Amino acid sequence: FFFFFCFFLPPTSAVLFGTGETLHISLTAPTTCCPRQGTAACHPCHSAGPTEYRGVLGTLSTMVRTEGPRSLYSGLVAGLQRQMSFASIRIGLYDSVKQLYTPKGAESTGLAARLLAGVTTGAVAVACAQPTDVVKVRFQANGAMPESGRRYSGTVDAYRTIAREEGVRGLWRGTLPNITRNAIVNCGELVTYDLIKDALLRAQLMTDNVPCHFVAAFGAGFCATVVASPVDVVKTRYMNAGPGQYRNALSCLLALLMQDGIAGFYKGFVPSFLRLGSWNVVMFISYEQLQRAVTLAQS
Repeated sequence: FFFFFCFFLPPTSAVLFGTGETLHISLTAPTTCCPRQGTAACHPCHSAGPTEYRGVLGTLSTMVRTEGPRSLYSGLVAGLQRQMSFASIRIGLYDSVKQLYTPKGAESTGLAARLLAGVTTGAVAVACAQPTDVVKVRFQANGAMPESGRRYSGTVDAYRTIAREEGVRGLWRGTLPNITRNAIVNCGELVTYDLIKDALLRAQLMTDNVPCHFVAAFGAGFCATVVASPVDVVKTRYMNAGPGQYRNALSCLLALLMQDGIAGFYKGFVPSFLRLGSWNVVMFISYEQLQRAVTLAQS
């Protein structure tokens, strides 16, 4: 994967996409806290009972009130590490891999080649950057614990502790499910953005500028949320299930379908869309503007 990455990924694309994702995660980090909504959690400063999280705004206001404004940016450093490595690969590779899958002599890139490129780059990115995702999840959970019970003093310490206690393989825990999820999301984001932008330009509805990038990114965020929500709901339900409650992820999916119907797969759709929608708008607009600035500087 490393040599594949080095061979295909243009350095400029890596820097631009990494920078775009850094701008995004810095601006929209509070929306990643919204998965707490609908849950109860104990906070060290409030031993009288669990803290209730209700709704998107209720979750944000409760966290600020009980844990302080800094809690909205819990795990920001780990998140930046993940996005710089993950986005540089999954998005920076996309155009190169898309051309690789496009038959020679073809006038345009077909949908199949775009989908294959999205799946490939999403899988490669997870395989390379999975340790940063593991540390991000662990470090955010670590921050919600009482100070006496925290296992990690920082992100570097988290890498060391996980590798020491669980072996190097512990840093790649959950890789296969994450590959599935991110391959789907990558197609929902990149392929949709690509298609919407091309359609707007071909139909001459918009020119290649910020409004066009905003519309395409907004549509990509919505499509990514639609395809990713069922995967995220099943993953969360399965990971939080008690021992023996589900045989595997498939049995969890079937149980959720029987219990709540199709609507059960879209619980928490609004906060998910707030996160992925803002994610795509900030990242793609930042990338397009940075790419334009680099092109002007080179010329």
